[in-house]
Amino acid sequence: MQLVDHDTFLKRLTALFESSNGRGSIWLTHKRLTHDGEDAQMSSADDENKEYPCLIRVTDGKEANFSTRVQPDELEKFHSAYGTLLKASMTTLRKRDKKREKQRAEESARRKRRLAEEIVIEGAKRGNGRRKRQRKLKATLKLEEARKRAHDREEGKTRVKGT
Repeated sequence: MQLVDHDTFLKRLTALFESSNGRGSIWLTHKRLTHDGEDAQMSSADDENKEYPCLIRVTDGKEANFSTRVQPDELEKFHSAYGTLLKASMTTLRKRDKKREKQRAEESARRKRRLAEEIVIEGAKRGNGRRKRQRKLKATLKLEEARKRAHDREEGKTRVKGT
């Protein structure tokens, strides 16, 4: 990661936005910089009043990796230029496909409703209704397997969250 000054950072970020205009992703990371090379200490009483510099990183996941360090007294000036750049560059963002998201949500709800429904097995054991009954029994077994898989999947999710 290459540390550059503010003007170089903004110029390179502009160029990066222009180069990935049609395609590609850019990741921007902001964080408070607490360690400046000296020994790290646990929190002390003066930590609450102390102002820390801000580290801003940019990467496109490939060859562009650079960052800048903004001191607290320069932060307002930098953020005004940075905000203007972001507003100007983010005009080509794709809109969310809400129609597809809605379809997926409805499909998911439909599957959950189907898992909750009970299949009523009716028909004769022998004779005219036998095939109908056999199909219902097969559908019931299939539904039970699907319920078990869904339950195991949910159990796995909660186990991962709990860990």
